[in-house]
Amino acid sequence: MHGKDTQLKSFIEWNQDAFSQSDAADIDRNAGHEGTLLRGIPILIKDNIATKDKIANHGRLVCPGSLSEWSGFRDSEAPGGWSARGGQGKNPYNAEAPVCGSSSGPAIAVAANLVTVALGSETEGSILCPASANSVVGFKPTVGLTSRAGVIPISPRQDSVGPITRTVADAVHVLDIIAGTDPRDPATKDADSHKPPHGYKQHLIPGGLTGKRLGILRVSPFFNLTRGPDDVAYNKTYENHFKTIKDKGATLVDNLVIPNIDTITNFTLSGEKLALLAEFKIALNAYLGELTSSPVKSLLELINFNKNNNNELIDEVGQGLLLEAQSTNGLNSTVNEAISNLTKLTQGFEKVLTDNKLDAVLIPGIVEPVYNLFSIGGYPAITVPAGYDPDDWPFGLVFGGLKYTEDKLIEIAYGFEQATLARRAPDVSALLIRKVTDA
Repeated sequence: MHGKDTQLKSFIEWNQDAFSQSDAADIDRNAGHEGTLLRGIPILIKDNIATKDKIANHGRLVCPGSLSEWSGFRDSEAPGGWSARGGQGKNPYNAEAPVCGSSSGPAIAVAANLVTVALGSETEGSILCPASANSVVGFKPTVGLTSRAGVIPISPRQDSVGPITRTVADAVHVLDIIAGTDPRDPATKDADSHKPPHGYKQHLIPGGLTGKRLGILRVSPFFNLTRGPDDVAYNKTYENHFKTIKDKGATLVDNLVIPNIDTITNFTLSGEKLALLAEFKIALNAYLGELTSSPVKSLLELINFNKNNNNELIDEVGQGLLLEAQSTNGLNSTVNEAISNLTKLTQGFEKVLTDNKLDAVLIPGIVEPVYNLFSIGGYPAITVPAGYDPDDWPFGLVFGGLKYTEDKLIEIAYGFEQATLARRAPDVSALLIRKVTDA
């Protein structure tokens, strides 16, 4: 694991007791003691998620500005998959391919089989994008279905924690464990009432596509990509998948258009940037203020920490978004108007699904701006590996629906996965050999 990750850079630290804990779990399991399916299974968690485990830095927030979540929300020019602590993550399929962010570490590690499953978090595309880019399954649940307690926040209105795995089944087994009401996160107060009585695993149906109604969004920036020569391969693969989906019993409603989609996918024009900056400052200050041991206690202290520590690479990466967030002044009338506008923008999406009696919509897991469609309304979505371009750059197919329709999305995603079996493991050894040769 350590040898491979020297090149891939998906890990930052590890639990020093992991092997002894795994051994203890195996002993209990062999003795017939009941436990969860995941007990003793290595799980990588995104570095913005707190853990009580004995990690390599003994639980202290040593470099507060260099976590992947803050790297992605530090400056608009910050490269995807980069953090000051971990460096630049590499795609296990092609070192030159994008890894996306900010849950790129978990996606890379799962794709390269360094861990079985991982947990990521998403405010806007941070699970769906890296999962698609690294040919794994990423599941962003409805905001409020899984707890965000102990997670470094950006927006309580949009933040969601979800699994990143190699298969849909693994993602569902993780979701069954992490979904539910948590008194430490008020947004989850109704989560238990939305969970199926016998768990989500009952929806792992090989014929899950049968009888489903799925909508295809064609208008830019969705399918019928026209950005360059490689889009020919993407378009052909997606069209083949659409045929397979129909052959498996689903009805496709084509050429759908979401009202105001150009505004929705524009981070600034929609008001999303303004809302997130203000929400981030409020939520982060509250989070840092509750920590018992931290070198920073506020966003302003974090900004100053970055300025005073060379390893934060301020000159190279900047912290423009942090500075913009610091300049905000609470949820004032302008911010509240932006949030209200975002709510209005979700109405078109919901109307398209309800008017057409859709179970889900399909979007390409390749173009980053499309994820706003699900993020601004807190909607669930899952991406499944769909294929690879001529240069071995992976891409996925994303299924998204209305709030708390995880059961339908699981049936659709599992049915698609089993019908296509599009994912293949990366040749990480060849990647490492190429890196050594290049050096």
